[in-house]
Amino acid sequence: MDMKSRTRFILLLISITWISVSSDVGDEEYTPGPVTYNARSLVVGGNPILIFSGSIHYPRSTPDMWPEILKKAKDGGLNTIETYVFWNIHEPVQGQFNFTGNYDLVKFIKLIGENKMYAILRLGPFIQAEWNLGGLPFWLREIPDIIFRSYNEPYMVYMKKYTEHIVNMMKAERLFAPQGGPIILAQIENEYNHVQESYRERGTQYVKWAADMATELYPEIPWIMCKQKDAPPNVISTCNGRHCADTFSGPNGPDKPALWTENWTAQYRVFGDPPSQRSAEDIAFSVARFFMNNGSMTNYYMYHGGTNFGRTSSSFVTTRYYDEAPLDEFGLIREPKWSHLRDLHSTLRLIKKPFLLGNRNVQSNDTNIQITTYEMPGSNLCAAFLSNRHKKIHRTIEFRGKYYFLPRRSVSILPDCKTVVFSTELIVAQHNARSFIASRRANKFKWESYRETIPTFRDLPVHSKSPMELTTLTKDTTDYLWYSTSLHLDNDDLPMRPDILPVIQIQSLGDALLAFVNGEYIGFGHGSNIEKQFTFSKPVNFKSGSNHISILAMTVGLPNSGAYMEKRFSGIRAVVIQGMSTGTLDITLNEWGHKVGTEGEMLQLFTEEGSKKVKWGPVSGPGTPITWYKTQFPTPEGKNPVAIRMERMGKGVIWVNGHNLGRYWENYRSPLGAPSQTEYHVPRSFLQPKHNHLVVYEESGGTINGVMIHTVTRDIICSFMFEDYPPSIDSWTMDKDVLKAVVESPTPRARLTCDRGKVIKEIQFASFGNPWGSCGTYMHGTCQAPNVKQIIEKACLGKDNCIVPLDKAFLGEAGGEYCGQEKVKRLAIQARCGNYKKHR
Repeated sequence: MDMKSRTRFILLLISITWISVSSDVGDEEYTPGPVTYNARSLVVGGNPILIFSGSIHYPRSTPDMWPEILKKAKDGGLNTIETYVFWNIHEPVQGQFNFTGNYDLVKFIKLIGENKMYAILRLGPFIQAEWNLGGLPFWLREIPDIIFRSYNEPYMVYMKKYTEHIVNMMKAERLFAPQGGPIILAQIENEYNHVQESYRERGTQYVKWAADMATELYPEIPWIMCKQKDAPPNVISTCNGRHCADTFSGPNGPDKPALWTENWTAQYRVFGDPPSQRSAEDIAFSVARFFMNNGSMTNYYMYHGGTNFGRTSSSFVTTRYYDEAPLDEFGLIREPKWSHLRDLHSTLRLIKKPFLLGNRNVQSNDTNIQITTYEMPGSNLCAAFLSNRHKKIHRTIEFRGKYYFLPRRSVSILPDCKTVVFSTELIVAQHNARSFIASRRANKFKWESYRETIPTFRDLPVHSKSPMELTTLTKDTTDYLWYSTSLHLDNDDLPMRPDILPVIQIQSLGDALLAFVNGEYIGFGHGSNIEKQFTFSKPVNFKSGSNHISILAMTVGLPNSGAYMEKRFSGIRAVVIQGMSTGTLDITLNEWGHKVGTEGEMLQLFTEEGSKKVKWGPVSGPGTPITWYKTQFPTPEGKNPVAIRMERMGKGVIWVNGHNLGRYWENYRSPLGAPSQTEYHVPRSFLQPKHNHLVVYEESGGTINGVMIHTVTRDIICSFMFEDYPPSIDSWTMDKDVLKAVVESPTPRARLTCDRGKVIKEIQFASFGNPWGSCGTYMHGTCQAPNVKQIIEKACLGKDNCIVPLDKAFLGEAGGEYCGQEKVKRLAIQARCGNYKKHR
C-alpha cells in the first residue's frame, strides 16, 4: 500500500466506531440433532450454522498428538473437523480390518465430539488425498474383471460392502449427529468429474448408483459429492479449489447451501518440487468472498497436514504433507495464517444472524468492486462485505454516505454496515518463524553399517522369459523388486577399442532403479511425478565370459488419481546393450529372475531384534548403495517436537524403534537446487524414555555422518504493523446485536504471545519508523524512534504475552533524515520465547 493511500486510510479510520468481539468458539454452537439444510446453510439440531472446518487426517499424526491438534483447531475458530476414511489402511488384507493406533477412526471422531466440534466424514472410498492408490486397497486390483470407479459389478460390490462397514461402525458408536454424535455430513466418491468421461455412460450410471447407495445406507444426514456438476438430487455438490467464490457455479439445486469442501491452504509437494506457498491474506480473501457470495461453509485443506508415515504417500509425494497449513507438520501454530483466519472466523460469527436470516443484496460498481449486504427486515441488523478484486490497484468507494478505502485484493467486513471490523489484507496478528535446533543430547552417534549382497539370476526365486511387472509381484507390500539376468560374452562380442565402453539402456515404467553389473554399482535413475517412465543409460565394463546384470527397481508410492487406476504398471520394460562389436544386443527376452523386497526387509533389520541377524561393521569412507545403517541415541531434551535431518544422504527409508518414518530423497533436487524435504518428523510417542534405535536404509549412497537429530520450535515471534491498522479483534464485542467497544478509545497494538509454558526471553529486534523485511530478517530503515528496543524489553521480557500500542506517546517520536516522507510509521518487533523457569 503506497503512502498516499495509507494517509487517506488513516483519515477514514478516525471516524470509525471501534468495536469488540471474543474470538473464542463457544460450546453453544455444538447442538447435535437432526441435520437438514436450506439454500443458506446446514441446520443442525434446529439451528442454522456457519461451518468453519479444517481437514485433519488421523493416520497422518499420532493419537497422542490428536488432543492438542484438535484444541488448537478449536482455538483457531474452527467448529468442524473433516477427515477422509482410508480404506487401504483399515482393510490391508481382504476381510481383515485394522482400527488400532493412529488408524483408530472411532477414537478420533469421539475426540472431535468431546471438543464440542462437528465432523465431516469423507468415506470415498476413493479419496485421492495424495495417498497410496487413492485409498483403495491393492488387493482390490486382483478381483477378476474389476474396473475401479465405474458401473462395474465387482467394484460396486466391494465398494458397497466397505461403505456399509464404516457406516454401521459409526452407527454402532452413535457418532452421527441425529444420534447425539458429531458427524453432520458424509461424502461419497471424490472429484469424479475429472475421470467421468473416460467411462462414458457407465460413469453416469456409477454416479447415480453411488449416491443412491450412500443415501440408502444412512439417510439421516446429508451426503455430498465434491466437484460433481451433475450430482444426483439426493446429494449436495460442493466445491474444491483456491477461489470457489469465483469458480463455483453453485450447488445442484436452489434449495441447497453453497459448501466449500477443500480450500487449499497451500499445495502438497512431490519430490523435486520447490516450496509451496499461499499467503494468509489470500486465504482470508477467498473465504470472505465465498461467504459474501452466499457460501456458509469453508473447509481448509489442510488445517494440519501431518506426515505420510511408512509407504502411505502416493507417487513421488513427499513424506511431509501440507506443511504450510495453519498447523505445520509438527502440530505447531504457523503464524500469521492461524491467527488471521481465527480473526476472520470471529468476524463472520458477528454477522451470523443477518447472514443466515436476512435478505441478501448485491451491488457491483464495476468488474472489481462488489458490495454485498445482508439485512434483517424490520430491524437494524445489517452486515456488509466490501470487495476489491483488482490485483494491484487500491480503491476508495462510497457506501451509504461514507467513504471506505479498499486495499487491492481485499474484502472489508462491516458487521453493522458502518464499521470496518476486519480487512483480509491487513494482518494485525503476530508472525512466527520455525527453528530446527540440533539436540544437545541426541547426536553422539556411533554408526554401524551392513551392505546387502547383490543377487544374481540364480539367487532369485521367480523366473520368466522377460522382466515381470513390478506391482504384480510386490502387491504393494514393499517398494522393491530385484531383477537379474546372466549374459555370456566372448571377446569378439566386446568393443575392439578399450576407450569405448558398451552402454546399457533400461526402459522403466517407473519409478526408480539402481543398476549393478558383476557386482559393480553402475548408477541410479528415476522418473518424476509428471513422467514416471524413463530410460536409464550408463556405460558398462563387461568381461569375457559370464556377466551378471542386477537391477533393484522400485516404486515411490502408487498412483492416486486418474481413470483406470487398476491398469497402472511399474518396473522394467526392456533392456538393451549398445556399442557391442556384434551390434545392439536386446536382452529383454534373456530369461530373468525376480525377488520381492530387499534382504534387510525380510530380516527386519529395522527392528532391534532383527538387526541381530547380520554382522554389522564400522562406517568408513564414502557411502555405498543398498546399505543399512544403525545406531542408538538418547531421547532429545525437552518436550518440543523432534525431527531428523537427512542432509548429505541420497534416497531411502528411516525407522526409529521399528516405526517407519517414511521415505527420504535428498539427491532429487528442485529447480532451486535444494531437496524438497530435509527434516523428517519423529513423533515423541515413537521414542523410548531413554535410548532409541535408529535405522536407515540408503539406496543410492549417501554420507551417514551428516544425519542429525533436531528439536523443533516456533519460539521466534514477530509483529509488523502500520499505524493505520485497525485494533486487534479482541478489542470488540457484540452486545444485544449492537457493536460496542470493550475499552475506551482503542488503538492499533501489537500483541506477542509465546506458546504455553514459555515466556519472552529476548527482544531481538525492534524499530518504529520505516523498518522492512519479514520475521527472522527484519532490518532498520532510515527513520526510527531512538529507544524502542528498551521500551519493548521493559514491557515484554519475562512475560508469556505482552501488548505494545502503536502510539508515539509510548514508543517515542521517530526521527531521521527521511522521516518526513514516512507519513505513516510502522512497527517491527522480533522476540524469542523460551521455557519458563521458576526461581528458587
